[in-house]
Amino acid sequence: MRFDIVTLFPELFAPHLVHGITRRAFESGQVDVKLWPLRDFADNNYRRVDDRPYGGGPGMVMLAEPLGRALVAVRAARQDAQAVPLVHFTPTGRRIDQVVVREFASGVGAIFLCGRYEGVDQRFIDRHVTMELSLGDFVLSGGEIPALALLDAVARLQDGVLGDAQSHQQDSFEDGLLDCPHYSRPEMLAGDGGEEAVPAVLMSGHHKDINRWRREKSLELTARRRPDLLAAARAAGRLTPNDERYLTSLGL
Repeated sequence: MRFDIVTLFPELFAPHLVHGITRRAFESGQVDVKLWPLRDFADNNYRRVDDRPYGGGPGMVMLAEPLGRALVAVRAARQDAQAVPLVHFTPTGRRIDQVVVREFASGVGAIFLCGRYEGVDQRFIDRHVTMELSLGDFVLSGGEIPALALLDAVARLQDGVLGDAQSHQQDSFEDGLLDCPHYSRPEMLAGDGGEEAVPAVLMSGHHKDINRWRREKSLELTARRRPDLLAAARAAGRLTPNDERYLTSLGL
């Protein structure tokens, strides 16, 4: 799959593509990333790609014309450009979740528009943008961080990227719930309040008991921190009678 990224700051992407476990996806070509510096498509000596908003107010607006020229270049460079979505990252977009990530991970890629300043000229959005996405209910300085987050999430779902093929299947949100707690060495950890031990069930070697403990902790954590996810899991019929009995025993 291929992602073409239109951005004012292509240098923000370079470290992510060559470091960390997800670099395997980029090095193997499973996820191909092409960066398109927007200022290359300015038509003035100052390489200006923004201007004051009509109607007044603070900030600047990204101009439609340089963006249009960049889009023409991107589409000319990839044969399937008309078939892939043009994604604009904005606080007004749909929140990125694991469902969105899986959709991109099984697709052929997309064109990412990383906005800056007060936003993008609405006429460009109306004419060309097919999807708007947001990282959450807060405002960032630009779309590069959401684009990086989505790239990372998509890359780690590709075959062979993670050391264990089942790793992502046990992640938070994969089954609609939050993941359970995890422990490693040493068995006893010293602290100000004394020593803390790894839960005994995880040392037992009884996989059925371990799986039950992990499921119960996942349910408990989800119920306390993200009751909306638990409600959605219930509505979708993803909870078993044992799940319900455990939640009832906790008064949840």
